[in-house]
Amino acid sequence: MTDSEIERPLLSIIIPAYNEEARLPASLEQIEAFVAEQDYPVEVIIVNNNSSDATPRIGEAFVEKHPDYARLLHEPRQGKGAAVRTGILAGRGEFLFICDADLSMPIEEVNKFLPPALDSYDVAIASREAPGARRIGEPEYRHLMGRVFNLIVRLFAVPGIQDTQCGFKVFRQEVAGEVFPRQTIDGWGFDVEVLFIARRLGYRLVEVPITWYYRPQSRINPLRDSINMFLEVMRVRLNGWRGLYDRDGS
Repeated sequence: MTDSEIERPLLSIIIPAYNEEARLPASLEQIEAFVAEQDYPVEVIIVNNNSSDATPRIGEAFVEKHPDYARLLHEPRQGKGAAVRTGILAGRGEFLFICDADLSMPIEEVNKFLPPALDSYDVAIASREAPGARRIGEPEYRHLMGRVFNLIVRLFAVPGIQDTQCGFKVFRQEVAGEVFPRQTIDGWGFDVEVLFIARRLGYRLVEVPITWYYRPQSRINPLRDSINMFLEVMRVRLNGWRGLYDRDGS
């Protein structure tokens, strides 16, 4: 076994962060405690996405405190999809976990996505709709909007998946290496695109029921972003028809 194999973390926690000075410190404290309790190696990657507040300084302070497992990256292209792609492609873990900065899913639930709790999958999607999942504090209108959008996603892009937009997902390293270089969308619709690509390449997607807490400070504008995400779903469908994501078209 080589030195690089020995040092390779089992899990990479990737946190895209845009102007998250209010929420990031508490989330990093929880992640710090979580990492300390695990008996497997973990790395934490914070991706600053053009923040104009104290987010970069918060990330720098965390890295200075934990230089053994934390890194801060900077992605100048605006958009969560751009930040996630940068973090994923930099991650060294066997399992690459996308984690929203607000920790609306308790970080302890990450272990639901790892062996021995879960195995034999390529992409695991945290689901607020799978049997056993719990939504806490979400307004009914937000839930309804999400279900309407998911219906569109299932009709045009990713059939059979009940919750493509939850911000917590795990990709195996080798799968991410094929999926994310093909990603074209930097905005909110990137979730649909990377899941569409994974399925197009023949990878196995599974949903994992989680407990999820609604955070009222969500950066999603229900009307504007719903329209943009619909247009991005259509873009994914068009790219699929054009063969843009296929192995022989890359």
